[in-house]
Amino acid sequence: MIIAIDGYSSSGKSTFAKAIARRLNYLYIDSGAMYRAVTLFCLREGIIAGEKIDLKKINQSLDKIRIEFIYNKPQNLYETYLNREKVEEKIRSITVSEHVSFISKIKRVREKMVDAQRGLGQNKNIVMDGRDIGTVVFPEADKKIFLTADVDVRAQRRYKELLEKGLKVSFEEVKKNIVERDFIDENRKESPLKKADDAIVLDNSNMTPDEQLEWFMNLYNSINKNDH
Repeated sequence: MIIAIDGYSSSGKSTFAKAIARRLNYLYIDSGAMYRAVTLFCLREGIIAGEKIDLKKINQSLDKIRIEFIYNKPQNLYETYLNREKVEEKIRSITVSEHVSFISKIKRVREKMVDAQRGLGQNKNIVMDGRDIGTVVFPEADKKIFLTADVDVRAQRRYKELLEKGLKVSFEEVKKNIVERDFIDENRKESPLKKADDAIVLDNSNMTPDEQLEWFMNLYNSINKNDH
């Protein structure tokens, strides 16, 4: 079974998807982490310079990028590895966040990541989150959910998360980044962010993670009941 969770930046997709994967004992795949890992690679290799991206160099480099999700048993979670280096924390930095939407709208990057995501999901029970999982990566997914939340709520969540990681950022800076990413994600040519026709919308502005999981399990159980 494949469960696809799409939605806006900082709408809590990863938290929600991880909770579902844990409850159902499914493999969790963070598609956003894959684009972040590519962005980190590009920053390190000088492929990104300010607002400029060396498209020729990125196309030449894509075959050198290997992204894996390795299970951390004590933490009970999957962590992102870039060319055998654990980069789970590094890919969450504000610098990566500021550039990831530009990298993820490049056609060749998206093609490469979509192929990788489909490969990871072959013949497995998975929960995958992102922006085009239900529309492009797995249009035949068994269950599709589209997450949304008020922009101030999303900015506050992201701001809190960054502060807890010891990063010095302002709320205004975080909100600006989210608004910009929403615009780029919705308007890009390649796989824009949009709700799949058969996706169920969940506005979690006023919901705790536990309430969201309870909502999902009610949905999951009712669908399974109807299938029998």
